[in-house]
Amino acid sequence: MSKVLITGITSGQGKLVARKLLNRTQHYDVVGVDIHPWDDRPRGVTMTMADVRKRKFEDVIRRERPDVIIHLGSVRHFKAHPSLRHEVNVNGTRRLLDFAVAHGVKQVLVVSSSYVYGALPENPYYMDEAFPLNSSRTYPEMRDLAEMDMLATAYLWHYPDITISVLRPTNVLGAHVRTAIGRYLRAEYVPTVMGFNPMMQFLHEDDMAEAIVLAIEREARGAFNVVGPGAVPLLTAIEEVGSTALPLPEIAVRSAISTLFRWGFYAFPPRAIDFAKYQCTLDGTRFREATGFEPRFALAEIFAAVRP
Repeated sequence: MSKVLITGITSGQGKLVARKLLNRTQHYDVVGVDIHPWDDRPRGVTMTMADVRKRKFEDVIRRERPDVIIHLGSVRHFKAHPSLRHEVNVNGTRRLLDFAVAHGVKQVLVVSSSYVYGALPENPYYMDEAFPLNSSRTYPEMRDLAEMDMLATAYLWHYPDITISVLRPTNVLGAHVRTAIGRYLRAEYVPTVMGFNPMMQFLHEDDMAEAIVLAIEREARGAFNVVGPGAVPLLTAIEEVGSTALPLPEIAVRSAISTLFRWGFYAFPPRAIDFAKYQCTLDGTRFREATGFEPRFALAEIFAAVRP
């Protein structure tokens, strides 16, 4: 029996991972940690309400002594103040890694994002894990997520006795997860930059849960891109979801989004529009070779899962 502690377990992705672990042939004892309750959690999951930034979180690790920690308890939305995002994503992750070292945890898996590579005009078609994390160059609001990723990879080399896995998934979509790209595509009218139609990759939420579990079972050590079944142009993705693209001149898009974001009426900062201009497509060969991962859901199924 392996004991797995999941931070952020009440998120859509956290619940999917927990249920997938419980349905595995190998038996897992699942411990959830979150600042929100999970009242209807399935049998086999124990739950503690705690904040990764607080002392109580270390008490949970000391008491439960997990073999594996899956870190999903990061802040991805931009409604939170930048200082809170930094405190949770960077300092919270550092504390989690320090606790793992101190209490003999065997493996830590940190879920990062493809966005850490940045959307830049010079991006190659498919970036591997050696490509620099450039998001901070043009997208300062992503700096904390890139720092969290780099922090985890630094611990990977400093503590070879712990298997540290960093997953950088492409755009995850599904009925349960709440992601930035999902909110963007679900809008009735989706603003795009006139003259640009970048290729984009998508991954079903259940395939992402499977990737996390496989990384644990295969003890995949290192940073890995996790990709779905293929790439499509942004305008095709918008059409497949059932929304309507609204192409606008770039200056109009940035000005409108900047104003709406500042007043709290739009979920994304203006720099996010770069991902509607330039491709950020990844090479998932390394993860596939390390774990045998193959996505089960086709692009049509992924888009169908998020249609209004």
